[in-house]
This record gives sequence, C-alpha cells and structure tokens, in this order.
Amino acid sequence: MKIIKSNLKLVVGILALVLSASVFFIAMKSQSNIEEGNLRAWLSASDARRAAAVEILTGTTENSDLMVACITKMASMSDSGRVKVVDAASLCSVGIELRSNNDEE
Repeated sequence: MKIIKSNLKLVVGILALVLSASVFFIAMKSQSNIEEGNLRAWLSASDARRAAAVEILTGTTENSDLMVACITKMASMSDSGRVKVVDAASLCSVGIELRSNNDEE
C-alpha cells in the first residue's frame, strides 16, 4: 500500500508540473504577439513593445509616436477590447494620412 501511495504522489506531482508548465507557455505565447491580437493585449504591453508593434505593422518609423498614441486611445475606449490591433492601426494610419493631406493644402 505504501508503494501505491508513493507512486500515486509521484504521478500527481509530475502531472501538476506538466500542467503548470503548459499553462505558463500558453500564457507567454498569447502575450508575445500583440500585432495579431486584440486591443485588450495592447494596453497590457510596454511602451517599447507598442512602438515595435507599430513599426512591424506599418513598416516605417514615421509617425510611430502618433500611431502608438492613436491606438492607445482607441484601446482605452469602452467596448474596444474585441477590435484587432491591425484594424486599429489601419484606421489610425488612414487618419494620419488624411491629416497630413489636409495640412498640405
């Protein structure tokens, strides 16, 4: 009976370790890619990570501070958690282009 108890404790311990490791890796993977995520993940990211995501999405560093501020403003609005970061970046990019075209005229 002691052997069964010790083996059962060992199996339960190993299963708990595997479960905790898999939860950890799934959580890290879901937080690492904010470019394809929704705006809920945007607010939890650092400023450097946000700037890097904007550079990845737009392909340029031009107006990156304005883009980060625009997407952050959209993320802080109510009911915006389900909006994709790509869609928000597209809207902000169009807005910035319209603004720059109006300033030129």
